[in-house]
Amino acid sequence: MIWAHEVARALGARCQFTERKDARMELRRGFRIRPSERVLVVEDVLTTGGSAREVIEVLKEFDARPAAVAAIVNRSGGNPFARDGLPLHALAEVEVRTWKPEECALCRAGTRATKPGSRTGAKT
Repeated sequence: MIWAHEVARALGARCQFTERKDARMELRRGFRIRPSERVLVVEDVLTTGGSAREVIEVLKEFDARPAAVAAIVNRSGGNPFARDGLPLHALAEVEVRTWKPEECALCRAGTRATKPGSRTGAKT
């Protein structure tokens, strides 16, 4: 939220944020978005784009228009919002290597995978 606040401050805009309630992203704390309002979705670390996509869905409920997505770090390997016509702006791009289980030395050694991210209950 601090990152979003500072981006809003630099742009001369107001900052609002969504929160999870019962595993669903919601606009709470009395925040309001006006219909047709343009909104910049701000993330800290973008991996799959899932959380930002959830925020975009909340914006659509208010008939707001997502203008772009911004992140400190993009580790998605591209722009997961390109098909929606949304630009992605990141301060850093990080390439994250992945392996098929049969090619992974850690998998062969029996190391249990852990899932990073903020969504609880997600499968590894």
